[in-house]
Amino acid sequence: MSVGAASMTAKIDRRRVMITPEGIALPVMVGSRGSRLGALLLDLLFIVVLMISTTLLLAYLGSGVDDLRSEALAKGDKAVARASEFLVVLWIAVMFLFRHAYFLFFELGPRGTTPGKRLTGLRIAARDGGRLTTEMVLARNLLRDIELFLPVAMIVTNSGADNMGAAGVAATVWFLVFGLFPFFNRDRLRAGDLVAGTWVVEAPRRKLEAVLSTTPTAASGHSAATGAQYRFGEAELAVYGEFELQTLERVLRENRPEALVAVHTAICRKIGWEPGAGDERAFLEAYYTQLRARLESGMRLGQRKADKHG
Repeated sequence: MSVGAASMTAKIDRRRVMITPEGIALPVMVGSRGSRLGALLLDLLFIVVLMISTTLLLAYLGSGVDDLRSEALAKGDKAVARASEFLVVLWIAVMFLFRHAYFLFFELGPRGTTPGKRLTGLRIAARDGGRLTTEMVLARNLLRDIELFLPVAMIVTNSGADNMGAAGVAATVWFLVFGLFPFFNRDRLRAGDLVAGTWVVEAPRRKLEAVLSTTPTAASGHSAATGAQYRFGEAELAVYGEFELQTLERVLRENRPEALVAVHTAICRKIGWEPGAGDERAFLEAYYTQLRARLESGMRLGQRKADKHG
């Protein structure tokens, strides 16, 4: 098998279908193991840089405090004398936050991705097609301690001895079991993903796709079939983003009646309209056209809305 054919086979093997809460099937591409490893190494590098920078800054501040410490003790000024102790406590707290809060902060954001994942074109997604919840992010990141940080700490602690001993060997096996876990399931899931119900999927940054060719009356929101006029306000358009626009575009292109009805009903309920029947495509074309215009206007102003949770 040629390299190109092997690459194509690997891509096909990573294709999955996600069912949204609206009942729409969306194709997604599971992130490769190499991309996930690269994202993790980048994030760990960023964390180390942040830790070193903060340590140097606090050490610089501490050197100035130490110069005043002896004078403060002589004068009985306990507040100044305890400043260095405060800096030590602050350093411990900041190191703890960098280790535990870095992934939580970014993955709980509207993009669902850390800087490392974003650079490698990855993001976190719920396997059930719904919203990425706080519980999911907490679960997958708490498991990271068990999968990575604890065994690595044990290995480093025992590596200084001439003989690693049973604890070192156990930590190495522990690390390998969890580290190789993505190689033993077809979705490339680590244990944290399995427990949290998440995927790591490809999400390359891209511009909006070419404009869908709609009926001439779609831009004005006028339905040629019923004569209805569909005009949506800022609040009604603000509930969705680029992801939903592309989903809606796919539904319009495929033009399956059952999908048109399902999406029409879901959008009406979301924006507070009463869903009627018989004019679904005209409604969706009008909403698509006006939502796209709003998102493109936001991009020109440097504002992006990735999805409805952004």
